Amino acid sequence: MRRIAIIGSGQAGLLAAHALLKAGYGVTLYSDKTPEQWLNESRPTGTALRFDMALQFEEELGLTSWENDAPWIDGIHFTVCPVPGNRMLTIAGRNRRPALAVDLRLQSHAWMLDLAKRGGRVVVEKISVERLDEISAEHDLTIVATGRADLCNLFERNLERSVFDKPQRHLAMVCVRGPTLGFDGIPMLPVKANLIGGVGELIFLPYQHKDVGASWNIVIEALPGGPLDRFQGATSGQQVLDTLKEAAREFVPWDAEWLRKGELSDPLGWLVGKFPPTVRNPVGRLPSGRIVTGAGDTLMSLDPITAQGANNGNKMVRNLVECVIAHGDRPFDAQWMTETFERFYSRHGRATYEYTNAMLSPPSAAARDLMFAQYGSDGRFDNESGPQQLANLYAEMANDPAALFPIMQDRRRIHEYIEQKTGRSWIRAVASGAMGVAREEFRQWRGLEPRHPLVPEYRVAA
Repeated sequence: MRRIAIIGSGQAGLLAAHALLKAGYGVTLYSDKTPEQWLNESRPTGTALRFDMALQFEEELGLTSWENDAPWIDGIHFTVCPVPGNRMLTIAGRNRRPALAVDLRLQSHAWMLDLAKRGGRVVVEKISVERLDEISAEHDLTIVATGRADLCNLFERNLERSVFDKPQRHLAMVCVRGPTLGFDGIPMLPVKANLIGGVGELIFLPYQHKDVGASWNIVIEALPGGPLDRFQGATSGQQVLDTLKEAAREFVPWDAEWLRKGELSDPLGWLVGKFPPTVRNPVGRLPSGRIVTGAGDTLMSLDPITAQGANNGNKMVRNLVECVIAHGDRPFDAQWMTETFERFYSRHGRATYEYTNAMLSPPSAAARDLMFAQYGSDGRFDNESGPQQLANLYAEMANDPAALFPIMQDRRRIHEYIEQKTGRSWIRAVASGAMGVAREEFRQWRGLEPRHPLVPEYRVAA
C-alpha cells in the first residue's frame, strides 16, 4: 500500500485525506490542532461557502452530516452602488442547486474524527520544515495543505500568474447571530452583497455556526486606504462587529436596521487580515532535496470576494486524487506534480483566478451590458423571464467559473447570450434595463428611495 502524508487539517487537507483513504491509500494526516481544539479554541479560517460542484465531491465521500440543519443558500442579491449612497441597480440571481457555508471549526472537528473512525491515521503535531523533510522520507507522497501559513513559502510564487503583488482588499470577517434569516421582498435566502464604488464590499452570508447553528457570516472587503478600511487594528470580535454596524449605518443604511440586532456568535468567531492574491508553483523543495506538493490555499490564495477559496480547493483536491490514482506505482516526481497542477489549472484554476480578480476591478464593458440587461430580476422561483435568466448567470458563475466566466470576457459572446436568453436584440435588452435604472436614478436624485425589483408580498418572520 502506498503511503501518503497530508499536512493540514483544514478544508483541502481533510478532503484529500478522506478521498485518498477511500481510494485505498495509507493516509496519515498531520494537524497542529486536536479535533477538540478546532471546535473550542480556534478561530475560523474563512467562510468556506461551497457551491454545487464542490459539494458533490463532499457528498461522494459521505461528509455532509449537517445538511439537514444548515441554512441552504438559494442564490445572490447584489446592490451595485457606483458611489456611496447611490443604489444604481440590483441583481437577484438563483443558483441551479443551493450552496452551503459551514463553520470550518465544526467541519474540521467532525472530519478529523470521521477520518480516524474510517482507518486514517491522525497525528497532532506542529510541523516545521525540518520535520516535513523527515515525513517526506517516510511516505511516497507528501501534500502540504496548511493554507497561507509559513510552509506555503516552500512553493515559489508564480510571477506570471500572480498579477497582483499587493493586497487588493483589507479584509475582516465576523460570525453574527440575531439578524433574521432572510430579507423582506427577496423571495430566497441569498448571499447579500453591497458593492460600493471607492469603498469596497459588505457581504452577508447565511452560515451554519458551530454553536448557534443557522446564523450569519459577514465579510468586509475594504479598499486599502478607503473610508471602509477601519478594521485592521481590531483586537476583538466585538470591536469588529461594532465597527461593522457603524459602517453599515454610513454606507448601507438600507441594511443597518437588519444588522442592528446582531450579536457575536462566539468570542473567537472573527478575523482581520490582508494578502495579495497569489498562485504558486506546485513543487516544494526541502533542505534534503526531497520534494512535496501542495493543495488548496497553499498553492492558490484567492481574495474571498467571490467565495472561491473552498470551491477551488475542492476542485483541486479532486484533480489531485484522480492523478494519484492514475499514476499507479510510479514515483511522484516533480514532473508529475507539475503536470497534475497544470491539468487542474487549465480546467478550473485559471478561470477561477481570473473571475476573482475581475471582481476586484471595475466591471468590463461586457459585465456592464449584462448588469443592465438583467435589470428586473427579482429572484422568484417561478420567474423564467430573460432578465431573471441573465441574473442567474451571476449566481451560477460562482459554481462553475470555467464554464461561464469566459462569456464575461468577450463582449460579442455576452451579447449573444443576452439575445439567447431574452429573445430580443442585445441593444434593446440593454436599453430596456438602462431605462429602468435611469428611472430609479432620477428618483434618488429627487431624494426618494429607489424602487428596485422586490416581491412586496414576501415577508420574513422576525
